[in-house]
Amino acid sequence: MIIGVISDTHGLLRPAALTNLRGCDHIIHAGDIGSPEILDALASLATVTAIRGNIDTEPWSQQLPTTNVAELDSALLYVLHDLKSLDLNPHAAGFAAVISGHSHVPKIEWRDGILFFNPGSAGPRRFKLPISLGRIRLENKTLIPELIQLG
Repeated sequence: MIIGVISDTHGLLRPAALTNLRGCDHIIHAGDIGSPEILDALASLATVTAIRGNIDTEPWSQQLPTTNVAELDSALLYVLHDLKSLDLNPHAAGFAAVISGHSHVPKIEWRDGILFFNPGSAGPRRFKLPISLGRIRLENKTLIPELIQLG
C-alpha cells in the first residue's frame, strides 16, 4: 500500500504534487489546506483523510476534524496539524505513525518505534524551505517513509 502525505498547500495544489500522488492508495492531508478544491482534486486520485489546520477557518473547513486516525492495512496513523499540540502517547495508543504539518519543515524521525513524519509544505514557498510532500509505503505492517522534493 502506498500512502501519499501532503500538508500546508495553502490553496495551491501544484501539478508536480498531483503527479507524485497519482497511484497512491490513500492520501493524507495534514492541514492548512486553504480551499475545498484541493480536497476535491486529491479525492479524484484516492481516498483522502484530511484535518483542519490553523489557516482553515472558512465555513467549508469546519466539517473537518482537528485530528484524525487513518487505519490502513491494520496500521494506525494519527494525523494532527501541529506536532506541538500532540496530547497523547502514540506508543501507548497503538499508533504506528504520527503525521503532522505546520512547520513546513520536512522530517522523518523514529521515536520509540513510532514514525514521526512531516511531509513539509507543498504550497507556496516559505523562506528558503523546500517544497515537498511524502509517501509512506506500507509492507507487512512495516512503514517505509520517503520525502519528495518538488522544488
